[in-house]
Amino acid sequence: MDLNRATILGRLTRDPEVRTTPSGQSVATLAVATNRVWTDQTGVRQERSEFHNCVLWGRLAEIAGQYLAKGRRLYVEGRIETRDWTGQDGVKRYRTEIVAENIIMLDGPRSAPGGEAQAGGASVPPTPNAPREVVEEEIKVEDIPF
Repeated sequence: MDLNRATILGRLTRDPEVRTTPSGQSVATLAVATNRVWTDQTGVRQERSEFHNCVLWGRLAEIAGQYLAKGRRLYVEGRIETRDWTGQDGVKRYRTEIVAENIIMLDGPRSAPGGEAQAGGASVPPTPNAPREVVEEEIKVEDIPF
């Protein structure tokens, strides 16, 4: 059995770009930044940011366009896909993306004056062929079996 799962929690680096395909399907692209902080061998604190390209389809794309904006904290769960194409210059290009199957908005609504949502996050309502609800709970490193 194979498994292709990606889970990230970070901040949007730009507003989602929502488009409609020729067949009428909504698609949104967005980028999420995650940070890793560690102390190196000399005791100096280091930090590195990673930027993740995400693609959302259907109702999930519409919701992202309506409720998400640059700087919002977001949990994304999905699968990793790499697509390739040949550019106008004849060079083959590759792009690795997370195709989102579920998102959780971790900040309050846009109209709220910043800050966290009261319930700890806003889960996207389920739609056919779309995300399932994820229940948030605190997980301690000691509880992870691997």
